[in-house]
Amino acid sequence: MRKTSYDTRADYDDEEFEEDLGPSKSQKKRDSEAMQKLGLELTRLAPDQLAKVDLPEDIRLAIEDYKRMKSFGALRRQMQLIGKLMRRLDGAAVREAIDRATGESRAAVAALHRAERLRDAMLADDAAVTDYVAEHPETDVQKLRQLVRAARKEREAAKPPKSARELYKLLYATFLPPLTLDTSLSEEDAPQEQE
Repeated sequence: MRKTSYDTRADYDDEEFEEDLGPSKSQKKRDSEAMQKLGLELTRLAPDQLAKVDLPEDIRLAIEDYKRMKSFGALRRQMQLIGKLMRRLDGAAVREAIDRATGESRAAVAALHRAERLRDAMLADDAAVTDYVAEHPETDVQKLRQLVRAARKEREAAKPPKSARELYKLLYATFLPPLTLDTSLSEEDAPQEQE
């Protein structure tokens, strides 16, 4: 009996089979393991550093639960849960948030120095305030000028620099905008403009 052979190179329409099937199962597993490693890094952060990372509440609670556990099996299961919860987050944004919290982010350090220099310049001269307002028209000018005046008074009276710290935070937020970690918001969930 003779075997029948089939031509597997049939003339298929290539456009019909070019649909994107998404990442492979192996790639999904690698991504999942990477997010679990980031979760492990988050569990190792000090409480004040973890507070700097803008995590969703369910992940923050899972990390707090992990820190209270002692059993190896419970820790392993909890870490898997943290990894699962973190899959909806943007890995690169989480990495940058961890680096910012630990002080390892070059962008964060540059923004820190830039904000400090500008704060000192504003406290020394009103021209720096005017220049900043001209460059950043979205700034609340009244609040900015109040902080500068209050910081100058605190410095003259040798009081703690509460207003100077607030001024620094305002400037730092301008130079280093907050990160968006959660990618689970789809376009349907996002607020839409009314016509």
